[in-house]
Amino acid sequence: MKAKVIAVAAVLLCLGALASAHRLDEYLQATILSVEKDHVQASMRLIPGVAVSSSVIASIDSNGDGILSQAEQRAYAEQVLGDLSLTVDGNRLRPNLVSASFPQVEQMKEGLGEIHIEFTADLPRGGSHRRLILENHYADHNAVYLVNCLVPRDDDIRIVSQSRNQQQSFYELDYVQSGVPSDSAPFEWWSRVRGWMNASSIASLFHLGMRHIAEGTDHLLFLLALLLPAPLLASNRRWGGFAGARVSLRRILKVVTAFTIGHSITLAVAALGVVRVPARPVEVLIAVSILVSAIHALRPIFPGKEAAIAALFGLIHGLAFAATLDQLGLGRWERVAGILAFNLGIETMQVIVVAATIPSLVLMSRTGAYPFVRISGSLFAGLASLGWIIERVFDVHGSVDVVVNMVAHHAVWIAGAMFLISLGCWRLHRGFDRQATATSP
Repeated sequence: MKAKVIAVAAVLLCLGALASAHRLDEYLQATILSVEKDHVQASMRLIPGVAVSSSVIASIDSNGDGILSQAEQRAYAEQVLGDLSLTVDGNRLRPNLVSASFPQVEQMKEGLGEIHIEFTADLPRGGSHRRLILENHYADHNAVYLVNCLVPRDDDIRIVSQSRNQQQSFYELDYVQSGVPSDSAPFEWWSRVRGWMNASSIASLFHLGMRHIAEGTDHLLFLLALLLPAPLLASNRRWGGFAGARVSLRRILKVVTAFTIGHSITLAVAALGVVRVPARPVEVLIAVSILVSAIHALRPIFPGKEAAIAALFGLIHGLAFAATLDQLGLGRWERVAGILAFNLGIETMQVIVVAATIPSLVLMSRTGAYPFVRISGSLFAGLASLGWIIERVFDVHGSVDVVVNMVAHHAVWIAGAMFLISLGCWRLHRGFDRQATATSP
């Protein structure tokens, strides 16, 4: 409950801050939605700037007597609601006015007045996965729109995704509602699967999987640290020279495939409720996996067994992936389709990251500059993992996430720079080899 109160307060503060900063010639319209099982509630705050207040007052004060009567206020509120388009699962909803309060005319002229409109709309019965769309077209020539949704008070309702256009005049909310009764019990399982096997649901969970692995810096750091020594030969507990392009690519493919198999297994069994593991031990073990791979990148402790280690720790990482799906409150059959789409998103982002990394690893590992890259990368991963272990064991908050996320935020530029540097080092290395060959007797 405390978390929900904080979330509500954050939304209100955000809207309040934006309201105080809007331009004088704009008509700010901020809407907050709250989804319930059988209806949706909405609160609108309409704040006209000084430059547009006179036209807003004129549209409310229909008889021009300078007084905003109750009838004029209600008529204006109905006019605002009339320019709203609210649908759920393609079905048009009718907004029902609950209340409307207006400031004094003098306040509106000074750009300080706020119009408050509360309305509700009944939701028809539907499946467990629902899509709510709000379009606001009122005073679109000078309006600035803001839309947000409160954390549902009902634990059976979970928000999946939100999307808006640039002006926020169009808002789309995807959410799931567990425990929805079905009119055709014998075919309930099929209706659930069919409800989730649609393009919008799959796309939402696919993007959720991509975003989870992209923002899950600990998952990527484990994989990248494990790939650092993949192009190298191991001899006398030390990393040696380049193992060859084919060997390097084969090792990288084995590691990535093993990690995929490992986390896919536990993602499936945990998301389906077969096993349940507390979150904190899982997060600690993920940090330990990064530390192990970082030590291995410094000195070979399991040469030739990287794929097995990737599969083993992949089982742990899969439990963390499953926790994300578990937060959505999906039913059993909903999770079947959800796991497929979510895991496909994870694998897609993982392939993108690995594909962007392989050229630099293979090129740089041919040169004498690679030990610096390998040692620097392993030390960064090792220090980050030690920080995470301390934070997660003792439940304290440090700056590890801030530092790692700051680096990850520039990942595209870092990857591009690494490729250019590795290409330059490789060309210099080839030049030296040719020169040495030409001068040799």
